[in-house]
Amino acid sequence: MKKSSLVIVYHRQPYQEVVENGRTVYREHESPNGIVPTLKSFFGRIVDGRGAWVAWKQVTPRQRERFERVIEIDDRHGHYVVSRLPLTAEQVRSFYHVTSKEALWPILHSFPWLFRYENVDWSTFREVNALFAQAAAEQADDDGLVWVHDYNLWLVPKYLRQLKPNVRIAFFHHTPFPAPDVFNVLPWRDEIVDSLLDCDLVGFHIPRYARNFADVARGLRNVTLEQETDVEAGMSPCGLALSEPRTPTVLRHGERRTAIDAFPVGTDPRLIGQLLDSEPNQALQRSIREELGEQRLIIAVGRTDYTKGMREALTTFERLLERRADLHGKVKLIVTSVRAASGMRIYRDTQRDIEALVGRINGRFSKLSWAPVLLFSNAIPFDRVIAYYHMADICMTTPLRDGLNLVAKEFVAAKRGQPGVLVLSEFAGCAVELPQAVLTNPYSQRAMDAALDQALDMDPDEARSRMTTMLANISQYDVNHWVQHTFERFNDIMPGDFTDHFAAHAAA
Repeated sequence: MKKSSLVIVYHRQPYQEVVENGRTVYREHESPNGIVPTLKSFFGRIVDGRGAWVAWKQVTPRQRERFERVIEIDDRHGHYVVSRLPLTAEQVRSFYHVTSKEALWPILHSFPWLFRYENVDWSTFREVNALFAQAAAEQADDDGLVWVHDYNLWLVPKYLRQLKPNVRIAFFHHTPFPAPDVFNVLPWRDEIVDSLLDCDLVGFHIPRYARNFADVARGLRNVTLEQETDVEAGMSPCGLALSEPRTPTVLRHGERRTAIDAFPVGTDPRLIGQLLDSEPNQALQRSIREELGEQRLIIAVGRTDYTKGMREALTTFERLLERRADLHGKVKLIVTSVRAASGMRIYRDTQRDIEALVGRINGRFSKLSWAPVLLFSNAIPFDRVIAYYHMADICMTTPLRDGLNLVAKEFVAAKRGQPGVLVLSEFAGCAVELPQAVLTNPYSQRAMDAALDQALDMDPDEARSRMTTMLANISQYDVNHWVQHTFERFNDIMPGDFTDHFAAHAAA
């Protein structure tokens, strides 16, 4: 079997699996935006060899008997193989729903009081991570690169290094990384940090999270901070809740040097513009405007998660209607809170709270001709969301903690420099890139009320100026810039010339 120059390890499969006429068909995701298409675009840059993707799929015992572990995919991103781990329902529940979501997720997002230890089966978490590492080792060239994504695969580098000592390992965190006093709540902290220090490169969205990791590593192990540098252009070095003036860039632990990177994923303003200019989307925009009439539109988009601040956004809107009767019938809030995976009680409770809040607000303030809140509980197609963004006057993105938050960047791209206001939590990673937003503290009702009032009352010229500046920022530091930056960092850790493996200068 031919080995791969690049192996991406991520829990999600890189396609949609559907059954047509009794046959399984693999389709590209309907949305061309997001992290999965971005990661797949790296396969199009492979010069010599092929790419591989490692993911898991839940199967029944009967399905497991005839399960096809490795499949080959051809799509617009090129030719690559997908190595799928057939996990049982119990493995998925233990590894993902319990350990990842009930134990690790609240610590990552600095909610230690929600940490649940009693149901965790750490041996299953180790087992699943070892299976991912084994699959990656089977696919990777001896001098290739394995790129592991996100916290639920924290132990993959440890097992992979044992199986394939000379392979290059990169890791990227899509979540926040907490300060030592929160991270060290985890009973498995030493094992996690040792695994990450087995990497050649560990990446984060913003410098604050890179700094937190370096501080954790230095506290738990005899680690030396060898290098640090001023933050990259485009990120606020001071003055904001998540600002950090300098980024650690190299840690040394024994004989191993681990490079550290902090560079936020971008969105694709060009793609968003093309969608907005299409005739179907133009017709959708006209329909939205006709339905709204003279009403001003506020939008809040996210999935159902207690960290996303959707309850805080809804109660802020409710208080707005309480104190400003002049806005009744003149403003509408569209909320998308996409239901989480089944089997996760805390997310069911969050969804129930959101639905109850929407019902309460509509029950209190609705008229025959006006309901103040429209809630979508299922995913909306990306092109429709983009149309809503373009037509919205305000976007409320108020997570209590977020690794990055692409919604804020997509809203800015969709406004295309026209007047509009982004109300943004100080604790979203992208806040350090977008200081021209109306930044707010979602833990404070007064701060949230003041931010929404400021957004509603802002002069159009000021709104346009802020939006134009933010658009210039996200257009410069877009998804293609992130891809190119990532290739440059890969080049730093690969033996010889990285372009022997990849076309680093290929167009995105």
